[in-house]
Amino acid sequence: MSKPVILCVDDERMVLNSLRTQLAEAFGDAYIYEGAEDAEEALDVINDLNEDGISVILIISDWLMPGIRGDELLIQIHKNYPNVIKIMLTGQADEVAIDRAQKQANLHSCLSKPWLESDLLETIKSGLSKL
Repeated sequence: MSKPVILCVDDERMVLNSLRTQLAEAFGDAYIYEGAEDAEEALDVINDLNEDGISVILIISDWLMPGIRGDELLIQIHKNYPNVIKIMLTGQADEVAIDRAQKQANLHSCLSKPWLESDLLETIKSGLSKL
């Protein structure tokens, strides 16, 4: 059986690399850490992994991205994968978008950029404890 996946979605490669490094240091090889640079790529990754029988258990998504914004992405994901823990990471989301994600995507948490690593890890741990 394959390890579960934590998916990070951000249009800035530096942010993706930073997230994956922090996650790998904190959680070691307990999970697979995947990245996507936009919402469409994220949906493709989730669908491909699902076809291979691999579960995405947690998503950390930026809000302001080209094309589909983070709240819309998380709502789409929630419709097909309601048990995935969803975290939004942003410096620019408006309250309406956060509220919509909380109501329509069961958003676990929204963290501001730049984030504190300790806050991110505690948020992830509290989300994973719900599984």
